[in-house]
Amino acid sequence: MNKAFVKEDAPEEEDGHPSAPALPHGTKNYMTRRGYAQLKAELEHLVKTERPALVQVVSWAAKNGDRSENGDYIYGKKRLREIDRRIRFLMKRLETAVLVDPAAQENTEQVFFGATVTVCDAEGCEAVYQIVGIDEADAGNGLISWISPLARALLKAREGDAVRFQSPAGLRELEVVEIRYE
Repeated sequence: MNKAFVKEDAPEEEDGHPSAPALPHGTKNYMTRRGYAQLKAELEHLVKTERPALVQVVSWAAKNGDRSENGDYIYGKKRLREIDRRIRFLMKRLETAVLVDPAAQENTEQVFFGATVTVCDAEGCEAVYQIVGIDEADAGNGLISWISPLARALLKAREGDAVRFQSPAGLRELEVVEIRYE
């Protein structure tokens, strides 16, 4: 393919990762110890395992001659840029992380960062959510980011309180059944 049709010089995303959630301006990067360990493990894997292996492949491919039609070289260089971008992103997030230990929370009567909250909707269906950092959120597993609409509605609530928030399905109301810090 002619290089005129390949957009290789696309500007990088500001935070270095296009799918990464952005921190609200002026806020801290709160994170649990588990989330911090996961990001650190990913960074270590990229730096010590994946990147060196890819550098070897790219080096081998570069020695094979014509680089313009060398798929291993072209793909390898592209993947290397992606890995380097992810490494920079992870390093920034880990540098700015403010670790919060939910088990050390003194005021366990209210919902704060790290709380595991059991809620009940109008139909009586219960759900359990833990409020975590942006980079460790996984709604499918009950880990919600502290900046999500649900987490913001839950913050500072107490057991028995009803909270309202705007969900993709519309305005919802949930009752706080239980608050735990683990």
